[in-house]
Amino acid sequence: MIKGDPVNVDSIVVYLDRYGFHVRTRSSVQDGLRDLAARAPDLVILDLHFGRAEGLEALRAIRSQSDVPVIIITDNRDDELDRVLSLELGADDCITTPVGLRELVARMRAVLRRRLAVCPTQGPDRGRYRFGGWVLDRRHHSLTDPAGSPVGLSKGEYALLVAFLDAPQRPLSRVHLLQATRLHEDIFDRSIDVQVLRLRRKLEQDPGAPRLIRTERGVGYSFTAAVDHLF
Repeated sequence: MIKGDPVNVDSIVVYLDRYGFHVRTRSSVQDGLRDLAARAPDLVILDLHFGRAEGLEALRAIRSQSDVPVIIITDNRDDELDRVLSLELGADDCITTPVGLRELVARMRAVLRRRLAVCPTQGPDRGRYRFGGWVLDRRHHSLTDPAGSPVGLSKGEYALLVAFLDAPQRPLSRVHLLQATRLHEDIFDRSIDVQVLRLRRKLEQDPGAPRLIRTERGVGYSFTAAVDHLF
């Protein structure tokens, strides 16, 4: 989030954290653009309160280097003009102040769902993944352990494992995992934590000291094993 008026930023950050969004705030365009280049966030919220002209220029700069989803926060004043300009410059959505926090979460989820539909992280339901002796067969939605025995997975566990296997050895935010598993309907990020715990119980020798699915403090989780794609 590139912020302007600091009045409500802290409350927004706290609220978004409850819903699984790991938020980093930046008080200047330059800091925000550097962070964008270094960290590749899932979504940017750009507050025009720090300067309308500077904010729109920031949107141009973002679009010149990234297709990351962008939501604009603007004042009621000249809202229609700001909205039109923002959308023409490549914003994915606009919201006016005062910001309704539940509406903001809903709009963020909607933008992320649209982006996921256009650029899905999951490939076609075919082929197999192999990791550490385990094999996940996507055609039959089946998992076998290193001894060749079948391991049952719920729909949520299966979707979560596929999300990990599509991006091994990379930190994945809870928001990313919520979207990738389609668990996005009015729930908290702890639902992902519960799914991870259940998946660990089926994959890990010691779920209390996991080696395959590591917790990335302040971010989410990462899948540590090397993954082979078999077709």
